[in-house]
Amino acid sequence: MRTADAVSPGNYPWVMTTALITGSTAGIGAAFARRLAADGHNLVLVARDTKRLREQATELHDRHGIEAEVLTADLAEDAGIESVTARLADRKNPVDLLVNNAGFGNKGHFLDVPMADELRMLKVHCEAVLRLTAAAADAMRERGRGGVVNVASVAAFVPRGTYGASKAWVVQFTQGAARDLAGSGVRLMALAPGFVRTEFHERAGMGTDNIPGWMWLDADKLVSAALADLARGKTLSVPDPRYKVLTGLAKVAPRGLLGGITSKTGRKYGPQ
Repeated sequence: MRTADAVSPGNYPWVMTTALITGSTAGIGAAFARRLAADGHNLVLVARDTKRLREQATELHDRHGIEAEVLTADLAEDAGIESVTARLADRKNPVDLLVNNAGFGNKGHFLDVPMADELRMLKVHCEAVLRLTAAAADAMRERGRGGVVNVASVAAFVPRGTYGASKAWVVQFTQGAARDLAGSGVRLMALAPGFVRTEFHERAGMGTDNIPGWMWLDADKLVSAALADLARGKTLSVPDPRYKVLTGLAKVAPRGLLGGITSKTGRKYGPQ
C-alpha cells in the first residue's frame, strides 16, 4: 500500500491497508467499497444481509485480489454496534479508515411516523456513529494515523425533521471531534451528499419523480470527490458544486422558505 503525498482521489495521508464500511452492500457504501478495493485496500464489509455481504466480498476479491471480511450487524441493535466496535478496537488487525455510511429514511411527517421508528433512526444515525467513531479513533490515535468518514446529508443544513436533525448532529459531532483530534494523525470528515441514485429512496418508500434531474449525483463520482477532500484535510465535504451553492444559500435564506422548498422536492425524507 502507498502513502499519499498528493491530494488526488485514491491517495491517503497515511499508509492504509484496511477500511471498514457500514451499509456496504448498496448505494454510497457500495461505491466506497468498489473504489477502495480498486485502489488495492482490504475491506471489512458491514451490513445486515449476510448473503449480500458474501456476494459482495466474493466479487471484490475476485475482481481486485483484495481480502474482504464479512461482518453481519444491525446497527439499530446494541449487539450489532458492539460487534463492530470490537472489530474496530482490534489492535492486531487494525482498521485504517472507517466509513460510517449505514442509514435510512422514514416515510411520513412528524407524528405520522411511529416513535419506535424515529428512535431506531437516531440509534443508527447518531448513537452508532458516536460509538463506532470513538472506537476507531481511539485505536487510530495510538498508531498516530487513520481516518473516519461519517456520511451525513445536505439535509443537515435545512429543516428536515428527524432525518435532517440526525444528519445535522453527524456534521456537528464530526467537526467537533476533528478539532479535538487535530495533530493526532487522525482525520475526521463529515460527507454531505445530495440526492444520489441508490436504493435509499426506494427503501424509504419515497417517490422520486418530483426531483429535478440536475439534483441527482453519481455515487462513484461522489466517492472520488470525498476521498480527495479527506486527503486535503477537510472536515466537511459537500462533493458537488451545485450542492455547495445550495448549502451556501441555506446559511442565509429564511429557514421557513427552505423548509417549504425542500418538503416539495424531498418530501421530508432527505437526500442521499
